[in-house]
Amino acid sequence: MAANYNNSAWFYDRLSALVYGKALIKAQVYLLEFIEPGNKILLVGGGTGRILEEIAKTYPSGLEITYVEIAPKMVELSKERNCGRNAVIFITDAVENVNLSDDFDVVFTPFLFDNFKEENFQKLFAHIHQSLKSGGLWLNTDFQLTGKWWQHILLRSMFIFFRLICRIEGNRLPDIKKCFADHGYELTDQKTLYWEFILSSCYLKR
Repeated sequence: MAANYNNSAWFYDRLSALVYGKALIKAQVYLLEFIEPGNKILLVGGGTGRILEEIAKTYPSGLEITYVEIAPKMVELSKERNCGRNAVIFITDAVENVNLSDDFDVVFTPFLFDNFKEENFQKLFAHIHQSLKSGGLWLNTDFQLTGKWWQHILLRSMFIFFRLICRIEGNRLPDIKKCFADHGYELTDQKTLYWEFILSSCYLKR
């Protein structure tokens, strides 16, 4: 059964703020500078939709956003967000089940890949990869391990908690950097937050 964050929708934002403060949303907001007016954007795993409001602050109109989120309750919360005058299409399904077009200017995957085991992550990545046009940007935020002892403990705790509550399959971080490299992406910018535990990356599709 696919992971589904329905059970955490009502407390997800409060829990993330309790543990990470504003680091999770800051990691996403940092990447918004790489979006250009008029871009067609695929946003996968947007959760409660806070990022839609942040996008609208910078780009109040002109964007075409396809918002894919598997949890119906998360989508309900996202639809209540102020998206400005941007055109947003909400799709309630696992992205691997969605027939995506191949002309997106930007793909945005905030804290998505850590939910998956390596094999399924590879399949998911390949599916999303084909939707981004050549020369497009892939904006990704996720966790990383840099050798600090507390990172392993915190990451392990997250995996256990969300496996119990939301049935995620992941129990370790997939090799995200290698996957981008294997598909020919060029890393153009990155930033770390929360004592290097969170990594925001901008990749160019060649």
